[in-house]
Amino acid sequence: MLGVVGLSVVVFILFFLLGWDNYEGDYVAPTCTGLLLVWMYLMVVAAAGLTVWSVVKSAQSTKGNDPAATTGVPGGKVIMGTIVLTIVSLAVGLLLGIGEEDFTAADGTVTTGGWVQVVDMFIWSIYILTIVAIAAVGVAMSGILTKNASK
Repeated sequence: MLGVVGLSVVVFILFFLLGWDNYEGDYVAPTCTGLLLVWMYLMVVAAAGLTVWSVVKSAQSTKGNDPAATTGVPGGKVIMGTIVLTIVSLAVGLLLGIGEEDFTAADGTVTTGGWVQVVDMFIWSIYILTIVAIAAVGVAMSGILTKNASK
């Protein structure tokens, strides 16, 4: 984990400090943009792979057992709650983004209102899920659930 964090810091430092004098027309093209994009893609692939591996290992280790009886955590309810929360956050984002107009970038590229609405939907979903994640971490760190489960 420390190696990944260290490499991420190095990639961001290289991106921000090197090559800000490369111009393509009126726009700056940082030298390490490609490196940053490749690193982000690698991290997404690694995260997806580790998620699949974790699900498979978890399913193998709990085969025939009720993990809620061992840990006190109802895994099925947590998974369903996560799925429902994600769908609800996307629906709220979709509703908040209805009626977006076409967006014209500085270079003249036009993005249709539908795609702007999709972007808004995901941004609002990220906001909602981030707030819920912060609240969940706060509740977990407070120990409230552990105290209630041990009674």
